[in-house]
Amino acid sequence: MGVLDFFSKDGRDERARQKNAARAINKYAQSPDRMKAMQGLRDDGSDDALYALMKRFGMKYDKTIEDEQEKEWVFDALVEKGPSILPQVVRYLRAAESISWPLRLLDKVATKEYELEVVTQILGEHEPGYERDPTKKIQLLNHVAGLKLPGAAQLCAPYLVDMDEGVRYAAAEALVRLGDEEAAREPLIERFVSEAEESLRLRLQIAEGFAEYGWLVAKPHRPAFDKKLPDQFSIDREGRLKKKTTAAPT
Repeated sequence: MGVLDFFSKDGRDERARQKNAARAINKYAQSPDRMKAMQGLRDDGSDDALYALMKRFGMKYDKTIEDEQEKEWVFDALVEKGPSILPQVVRYLRAAESISWPLRLLDKVATKEYELEVVTQILGEHEPGYERDPTKKIQLLNHVAGLKLPGAAQLCAPYLVDMDEGVRYAAAEALVRLGDEEAAREPLIERFVSEAEESLRLRLQIAEGFAEYGWLVAKPHRPAFDKKLPDQFSIDREGRLKKKTTAAPT
């Protein structure tokens, strides 16, 4: 930035933006000072300002009530901007490590079809396998579970073989919640009977889903499935799971 640029209106606006961006995510600043900075970014309204405002989602303040209030304020301020913020939401979803707030924002301002398209893109950047911090994959899978759209279940099934148990559980839970038998039944059975799977809670989640929907376990899978079936469940001759009732104490 040259001397003339420094003193120009654009230069002054840029300096104010940078100052507000830094203060908005300063956990040691007073809450009123952060609020003033966030208001400045909202009023600026440029792409860079709104992206900087979203970064407040990623900062955790020690005072939990104020932290939540500030994030709710940012959320409401961005929702008021409408679909025009979507490019910056997608940019932030790609860059951030924790994305529960921007996913809420996406859900609020995007059409369901575009929302699924974006989540598909982001998940594609975090394929099944080792990842140092699997938080993002888990949050994405949890979000997909709420998207009752064709193709949502197909996104989740590959993550049943992820190296992280939390990711595998999130994938199983999403498949159960979505209830798409054609996409979910066989992958869930394969995971249930896998000798490599050690998670009891994952098998319980799958069993709950099969019992709820009445999905069949075909005969070829029965021996391996019976061997892994938790004690809380039984399976009838047709291959349908039922949850055992607990007798009331006398």
